[in-house]
Amino acid sequence: MNAEVSFSVIGDNGILIDFGNTIDDALNRRVFDLFKQIKQKKNSFIIDVIPAYSSIAIFYDLKNVRSKNADAVSCFENVKLQLQELVKEEMSITVSSIRKIKIPVCYAEKFALDIKEISVKKSISIDEIINIHTSKFYRVYMIGFLPGFPYMGEVDDKIAMPRKSLPRITVPAGSVGIAGKQTGIYPITSPGGWQIIGRTPFNLFDKEKDQPVLLYPGDEIEFYSITENEFTNY
Repeated sequence: MNAEVSFSVIGDNGILIDFGNTIDDALNRRVFDLFKQIKQKKNSFIIDVIPAYSSIAIFYDLKNVRSKNADAVSCFENVKLQLQELVKEEMSITVSSIRKIKIPVCYAEKFALDIKEISVKKSISIDEIINIHTSKFYRVYMIGFLPGFPYMGEVDDKIAMPRKSLPRITVPAGSVGIAGKQTGIYPITSPGGWQIIGRTPFNLFDKEKDQPVLLYPGDEIEFYSITENEFTNY
């Protein structure tokens, strides 16, 4: 097990495994690998597993842990020992298990609220912004901020932009934005400060479905451009 991995307490029944305080593709893959391992093990005492950029939070049932391990020093130490064994295994998911998803985006001015400003500040054309944004796969590092909101990276330096100094009161659902070197999609209408460069007709969050969110950590996303007419009739 690598020395940089740390284990810390979260509240009464949680443990945080931290692989390093940075946004890094290799670290995020380790987080996702461990997330898959924990899910596959199906330990009855684990209530929830929440992956982030370079850490993963695990919440467990105190009574369940105690009933199975009466001689343990503490529930935290007991769970920690079991998770340390999983980290040591360093099991990797196969490339075939990574979901690759194509998402349509309309970059028309009525949807791309900040694309003109980015064009001016970066001294590149709007077409070039679109070409750059649609030229690669983006890894979903984590889901947060809003239900189903994917934090994805990394965007090319040519189109990287800081968050807006004054966030909008309303950002429409489906809006595709940039913040720093990340790109993301607003799953529902909400306030927000990301630089908006387009909108997708895809619904990223539906509370009525058994699986309410569309995207998950570890997914690889590729955007492609569509027209306003295609957006309307999607």
